[in-house]
Amino acid sequence: MLIIPVKEGESIERALKKFKKKFDRTGVMKELRARKQFTKPSVVNRIERIKAAYIQKIREASA
Repeated sequence: MLIIPVKEGESIERALKKFKKKFDRTGVMKELRARKQFTKPSVVNRIERIKAAYIQKIREASA
């Protein structure tokens, strides 16, 4: 459960913005979308390897 402390005189829009930011950081929606369908562990591993290779390529290019 997310708790957003609202200060005296703070607008609702500001509190909503804080809530949305905090909610996005938790990754709940990302996890729900991932759970909608089953992905085989081999596919998950392949995707992770591809991402790792991509990140490594970027880091080598910038160094």
